[in-house]
Amino acid sequence: MAGMSEWVCPRPPEPAPAPDVGPIRPILQGYLEQYRTTLLRQCAGLTGEQLALRAVPPSALSLLGIVRHMAMVERVWLRIRISGESVDPLHPVRDEDFDVLDPAAAPAAVADLQAEWTACDAAVADLSMDTECEVRGQIVSLASVYIHLVEEYARHCGHADLLREAIDGATDC
Repeated sequence: MAGMSEWVCPRPPEPAPAPDVGPIRPILQGYLEQYRTTLLRQCAGLTGEQLALRAVPPSALSLLGIVRHMAMVERVWLRIRISGESVDPLHPVRDEDFDVLDPAAAPAAVADLQAEWTACDAAVADLSMDTECEVRGQIVSLASVYIHLVEEYARHCGHADLLREAIDGATDC
């Protein structure tokens, strides 16, 4: 493997466009995949050191923190809550996903996020969009979780746009 100073985040392939009509599941899955890809496009071409930069003071946000956070969010919502898998959270300490930023861990964090996508998609593949779970006293469906994840990615992709521009001026990721 190349040395840490040589590693740069790879550019992900473009997903198929989300359908605009038809059953809701492919629509929601398509939008989720679009935002997943958008996040990694914002990281593409950057080193671990650049991904770990907190480039918009006084915010503690970094691209690496967002990557780690979204892997944690997907695992908690899709694998632990909705599908009931018995897996540990990725970051058991609150905000550890944002606060622990080792540039040398960037390749693993990107790989972990992509692996989590595969595991999450598999965990819910056979579940109905009406599958429910309880979260803090509220019942939520898998369809609602998909919408929550799209919203979470949309917000953090906006953050990623600003972070990336502050790091190297790129605005067309």
